[in-house]
Amino acid sequence: MSTITLVRHGQANTSAQDEHSYDNLSDLGHQQARWLGEHLTQTGEHFERVYCGTLRRHLQTANGMQAEARAPIQQDPRLNEMEFFTLANLLRDQQGVAMPDSREAFVTYMPLLLAKWEAGEIENPPETFATFEFRVAEVLAEINDGRGPALVVTSGGLIGMAFRQAMGMDIHAFSRTCIAIMNTSVHRLHRLGDDLSMTQFNAIPHLDRADRQFAQTHL
Repeated sequence: MSTITLVRHGQANTSAQDEHSYDNLSDLGHQQARWLGEHLTQTGEHFERVYCGTLRRHLQTANGMQAEARAPIQQDPRLNEMEFFTLANLLRDQQGVAMPDSREAFVTYMPLLLAKWEAGEIENPPETFATFEFRVAEVLAEINDGRGPALVVTSGGLIGMAFRQAMGMDIHAFSRTCIAIMNTSVHRLHRLGDDLSMTQFNAIPHLDRADRQFAQTHL
């Protein structure tokens, strides 16, 4: 039976307003990745396969975790994040909806953005919602069909989509799941019958101690 362990990348550039600027780990993001790698080593976690997207923050996180010591890192663009900043800037320019400036504001903003994207109400997106949904399902199905436990370093939106598909979430639940996902959090999918099911969500054992609470970040 395959087990897929999904890891969100470390904290990136929190002041970014576009995809390129965001795609670089902060100093804290690098530290979060190192701590997670140390935790996996200490617990004897075994992975026969390691995957990540082609974004810089994905590879930086995987390298910081020393994931390549467990298995060669296989990069796949289907594991890349939805282009949140591109979509947000299009929504601002086309409909006058400003990008939120606080995590609290994301609670109402994300369902709005994702619902408009799903409904095709954002013109000329980098990809359609259906395309994003399909590529996530496709790549996870391929990983699931492989042999042995797999580690996947990716982004919060992709992890949220994986759980939307596993749990049958509507757009509102999907958006709130994405908002909740923490940097370098650990999530698990197991195959039960013919389908993938969620068995772990948003675990941060490497940050769950008093002197690391400052490193429990969402943005």
